[in-house]
Amino acid sequence: MDLKSLIRDIPDFPRPGILFRDITTLLRDPDGLRYTIDFLAQKCIELEIQADCIVGMESRGFIFGAPLAYKLGSGFIPVRKRGKLPAAVHSIDYELEYGTDSLEVHQDALSPGRKVLIVDDLLATGGTASATAKLVQKTGCELVGFGFIIELGDLQGRKYLPDIPIISLVEY
Repeated sequence: MDLKSLIRDIPDFPRPGILFRDITTLLRDPDGLRYTIDFLAQKCIELEIQADCIVGMESRGFIFGAPLAYKLGSGFIPVRKRGKLPAAVHSIDYELEYGTDSLEVHQDALSPGRKVLIVDDLLATGGTASATAKLVQKTGCELVGFGFIIELGDLQGRKYLPDIPIISLVEY
């Protein structure tokens, strides 16, 4: 299946000069969505990535991470923006192109030694994925890989991630 054909390009969003890769057109296609999850799971199996839990970042990482966790027989852990989780959290602040942001995970969500795969829809500059990796490592877990639906290669986000398997289903 040609996943690129299911991803819509929106020029000048969120600001002039940006070409936004919109996955809502992929999500509305039942066959495309099923293929995406199955293909991501297949890549994990091929690379022998075995994870006790999948960590997905707010919000599109939830969309792909939860069904992937189901498919792989893993648990799912949400990583959220500051102030969204009700119990005690680990947090990390990180730099964005236009300022800073924070990510949090419940302190009891990840136990030391657990194997974790981080999943999100897009790898661009690597800032959010790198911050999530540091947050996971802060809990004493072993980071075993990353899974992305889309990678924007020109932005070189990979170079900011640990040297572990990185899966990208579609590259631009």
